[in-house]
Amino acid sequence: AGLHEYFRNSDIIHMANYAQTVNVIGCIKTTKTSAFFDTTALPLMLYRREFGSVPLAVTGNHSERAIDIAAAKTNDGNVITIGVVNPQSKPQTIGLTVDGVKLQPTATVWRIDGNDPDAINTAKKQSVGIVEQKNVPLGDHITVPAYSVNLFRVSVR
Repeated sequence: AGLHEYFRNSDIIHMANYAQTVNVIGCIKTTKTSAFFDTTALPLMLYRREFGSVPLAVTGNHSERAIDIAAAKTNDGNVITIGVVNPQSKPQTIGLTVDGVKLQPTATVWRIDGNDPDAINTAKKQSVGIVEQKNVPLGDHITVPAYSVNLFRVSVR
C-alpha cells in the first residue's frame, strides 16, 4: 500500500530510497551461513519487476473497504497492471471497469499471501513468497484473498 501511495503521487515524488537493505530493518537477512529475503522484500521485488511505469487514475469506493488499489500501464501501452492490497482477514471482491481500452479476458497474477499476517521468513523456513498464476479469468470483478498483495497483469486488445 505504501508503494501505491508513491505511484499515485509520482507527479511530485521522483525518487524514494530504501534506507537499509541488509539485516535489522532490511529486505535481505543474513546468518553466518545463509541469506534470504525478508517478507518486506517481496512487494519491492514484484512491483519493480512487473508493475507498469505510467500511473493510471483509479476511482471508486475501495478505500471504504480498506483495500488499496493502484494501476499503471507499460510505456508502450500494451499492458495494464493492477495492484490490489487486502489487509483484511477475509477475501474481498471489487468491481473492475477500465475506460478507454478493452482488456484480454485473462491475466497473469502474482500473489503474496498467507493465513497469518505475522508470518515471517527465516533462514530455515520461507513462509511467505510470490506465487504466479497464468491465464486467470478476468471479468468485471476481482476477488483477492485475505492478507494479500495481488498484482494483475493484463494485455490490452
